[in-house]
Amino acid sequence: MPPPIPQSGSEKHQSAFKLFGWLWRDYLREHKWLLVGAVILMMIEGSMLALISRMIQPMFDDVFAEGDRGALYFVGFAIMGIFFVRAITSSGQRILMSLIKQLAAATMRKHMLRHLMSLDSGFFQIHPPGQLIERVQGDVNVINSVWSSLLTAVARDLVSLIGLLAVALWIDWRWTLIAIVGIPLLILPSLLVQAYIRRRSRNSREIAGNISTRLDEVFHGINPIKLNALEAYQAQRYDQLIKKGIQAGMRTSVGQATVPALIDIMTGIGFLGVMLYGGAEIISGEKTNGEFMAFFTAMSLAFDPLRRLGLMSGQWQMAAASVERLQYVLNLHPTILSPAKPKAAPQGSPTVALDNVHLHYGELPVLRGASFVAEAGKTTALVGASGAGKSTVFNVLTRLVEPNSGCARINDTAITDYDLKDLRALFSVVTQDAALFDETLRDNILLGRDNIDEAHLKAVLDAAHVSDFLPSLSDGLDSPAGPRGSNLSGGQRQRVAIARALLRDTPILLLDEATSALDTKSEAIVQKALEKLSTGRTTLVIAHRLSTIRNADSIVVMDQGRVVDQGDHATLLARGGIYADLHRLQFSQSESKDNA
Repeated sequence: MPPPIPQSGSEKHQSAFKLFGWLWRDYLREHKWLLVGAVILMMIEGSMLALISRMIQPMFDDVFAEGDRGALYFVGFAIMGIFFVRAITSSGQRILMSLIKQLAAATMRKHMLRHLMSLDSGFFQIHPPGQLIERVQGDVNVINSVWSSLLTAVARDLVSLIGLLAVALWIDWRWTLIAIVGIPLLILPSLLVQAYIRRRSRNSREIAGNISTRLDEVFHGINPIKLNALEAYQAQRYDQLIKKGIQAGMRTSVGQATVPALIDIMTGIGFLGVMLYGGAEIISGEKTNGEFMAFFTAMSLAFDPLRRLGLMSGQWQMAAASVERLQYVLNLHPTILSPAKPKAAPQGSPTVALDNVHLHYGELPVLRGASFVAEAGKTTALVGASGAGKSTVFNVLTRLVEPNSGCARINDTAITDYDLKDLRALFSVVTQDAALFDETLRDNILLGRDNIDEAHLKAVLDAAHVSDFLPSLSDGLDSPAGPRGSNLSGGQRQRVAIARALLRDTPILLLDEATSALDTKSEAIVQKALEKLSTGRTTLVIAHRLSTIRNADSIVVMDQGRVVDQGDHATLLARGGIYADLHRLQFSQSESKDNA
């Protein structure tokens, strides 16, 4: 996990130096020699402007006015050499900075992704993917761009400015003071503009996140959009966000453009003063034309680095908005953690139990004192109406969420006493919406394991009935699954998920409506694979269709977050109650369909 960005007082007032200090400590130090080389080249490049302006006086006074041929060759070759050095150092520092920026950005993104994946599942329920993608991609881009510009401003533009001012002061300190007399007047307007840019930039980054979220939802929901003819509606919503983005971006640009404009105005006033004062000295013969041209060249060349340094303040405010967004994420830490001294994970198929578990999502109660026992090596089914809390039980058992009170136990040991990775390594989960990645079927089944021999893999594929449809795919096991498994049918996706679970070979199996979305033929194949998968394992099954769980060893009946009954199929039917009502309702509907 990467360390959080250091805070000093208010996050909203981080200085450029603190930003660079954080970047240096965590992302740039490993590239320090490349940075040193780039900075040296920048300083050499920046100093060349001062040398150019210094050559102007002998060019006018010694070459043009006096006609000195020796000075002609000296000045000519000196200026050519200056431009040669400038060309080499300029290209060299740009190449080095491009490499460092790419390496630093890659490291930042890797750290951000690892940190985000470490956060609790609840974090992702309130932060849409588009916003998080924009933080990992867009905000890192902004910060990466600004730190490099900041370093260039200090190492090249500041050296240029100091060198050019030194030349101007050497020629005439009075002219120099007159030229820069208006600069102090920029301080207050610049501070006001910077505050404005920060506010606008923060708004721009939020809108950029909303745009990414909208695109994510459109692309993931493209089929419902087409089926409901929502193309125009979604395009209109996207257009509105784009318009807001343009407005916010323009406001930020106006703020950024204001500081250089103020510098231009002050510089123009300064030059007018120099013309009036210095021109009189040239007319009277106190100063030479060469001195004035050297001074004018130095101040003219100083104009560009001064403007870039002025722009830097606006760019920093943009980066500050991105820093705040990254700080928010990096300063969050998971609350579901492993204990300091974890207990060893159980061997073999364990007993699983819930003991008076209460859980709320905000103000909404989901589990209200739920208690049951799933015996080792047997199949326990959870049934009940939608919203009864069945899926939440699975989330509690795997510690994706923590109950407000009560606890879950495995072999009489609270699950919070196990190491989090060891706990989750006990479970295999197959849901009705098999989560496949946009990779090959092989990658989706192996999930990074590279120590599985082909014979074992083939046995798993056969047991999960994946081998049945592999010949119909162009590249067999190496065929792409497509985005979210879109290249496969529902039954094929489920069989891939079952193969994945078989390969994990965990002692506890969680099945959440694993066959509910399948046709009769696919359901029969998948059900056969699930029976093989559950053999010898402690299995918990969520099912709405009671026909799929009537042979379960135990059936837990849930209603509004409570366990209201438990027993086998025959016992629950004989006892009456919710299970008997559900059974009667489902089978009467089935008979009605058959008669129709």
